[in-house]
Amino acid sequence: MHMSDIELRLNSSLGPYIAVFKTHIDIVEDFDRSTTIKGLQALAAKHNFLVFEDRKFVDIGNTIQKQYHGGALRISEWAHIVNASVLAGDGIVEALTKTGTDDEFPYVGDRALLILAEMTTKGSLAVGEYTKASIESARKHSQFVIGERIHDGEDFVVFTTGVNRATKGDSLGQQYQTSEMAIKQGADFIITGRGIYAAEDPVEMVKLYQKEGWDAYLARTSQAEA
Repeated sequence: MHMSDIELRLNSSLGPYIAVFKTHIDIVEDFDRSTTIKGLQALAAKHNFLVFEDRKFVDIGNTIQKQYHGGALRISEWAHIVNASVLAGDGIVEALTKTGTDDEFPYVGDRALLILAEMTTKGSLAVGEYTKASIESARKHSQFVIGERIHDGEDFVVFTTGVNRATKGDSLGQQYQTSEMAIKQGADFIITGRGIYAAEDPVEMVKLYQKEGWDAYLARTSQAEA
């Protein structure tokens, strides 16, 4: 994938209609800090959206700290939100929390973590005891963890991936759901990628997802108040 000027202009067009822009920065073939990152930061500031790097950290704590707040990508400098899996244990979340809440960390209060408690792929093993451990880790490190990819009835922000109104899945195991389905199940944020950028008119499509998501949210909250 190339983060070309054309794509940055497209993201600028989508900017007014999104709350969070999700990236997979390691698949950007022409990645360059002076253009890719500065371009994203400028768009985020202009349109007031957050940048979420979907890194899915999963390693020992010491390595993850260096991947997050160092290395070639220097993710902590530009991504407001990152995510991690507890597959290797709670030490992953503990390590990121220590980095993100340290007094010497320059972005304290402006960075946060999501825990990957579930996935939308067919045959996912992120279920049962794994999901339970994810929730327990979120509770333990709530000073840095803002949410999960599951609704557990607690005061965490829920991000739900795999939202696409045009198809139910792809040939590689991805399983999609509609905005209404995701919101009904407790999502606060719906994440859609190909459903927008692969559309014939991405701007009109993002407006449609925005409307469908908001309408579903109003319906859910109205039912809760009734």
